[in-house]
Amino acid sequence: MADRPAIVLVHGGFVDGSGWRPVYDLLTRDGYRVCVVQNPTTSLQGDAAAARLVIEAQDSPVVLVGHSYGGAVITEAGTSANVAALVYIAAFVPDAGESVNTLLGGFPTDGPGPPILPPEDGYLFLDRDKFPAAFAGDVPADLAAFMADSQVPWGVDALGQQVTEAAWRTKPSWYMFTTEDKMIPPPAQRTMAGRAGSTTVEVAGSHSVYVSHPAEVADLIKQAASASMAVTR
Repeated sequence: MADRPAIVLVHGGFVDGSGWRPVYDLLTRDGYRVCVVQNPTTSLQGDAAAARLVIEAQDSPVVLVGHSYGGAVITEAGTSANVAALVYIAAFVPDAGESVNTLLGGFPTDGPGPPILPPEDGYLFLDRDKFPAAFAGDVPADLAAFMADSQVPWGVDALGQQVTEAAWRTKPSWYMFTTEDKMIPPPAQRTMAGRAGSTTVEVAGSHSVYVSHPAEVADLIKQAASASMAVTR
């Protein structure tokens, strides 16, 4: 519907945009225009540029959604004038001058860490055997295995590049906590969302909550969309 904001979905590291399909289907059935960004995943600036191409192609205000590393991407790309709201799904929320590595350095050290393998030729992968439990603990086993076997190489530069300007400083934001997350610890999620002043919801889900709980994710996106419509009217 023309009077609704467009939804732009941004994926995280190790996966591609196809994982958004369940959320995409729910939103499009409700009449939203939805686009999915495919990150090159070689640098933060490159991924933000890819997101801006999609954002600026929309003819209505945009609700920009990021999962995991995609939170860093929407923080950088969300300063575009066409972006009305930000939605973080179990995501990193860096400030200006911070990178994903900066935030990783502040994670609790007494819990399980992401099973990231040593870099190869400038790219990172998760340990295949540990991927399902760490990244997709509540996803059907066959799908989690497929996700592990179809990993997208994540460029080391994407983790190290700093945000130049944080969109959440000037745009309203929403955040979905995942209480069973083994990639981004829930306490770290709470700290980041609290700093950003995000409206929050909590789901008992894994890091792949956008796959395992698409209805809850779509509902949060629609909440942000409704709020942004009220502001722009």
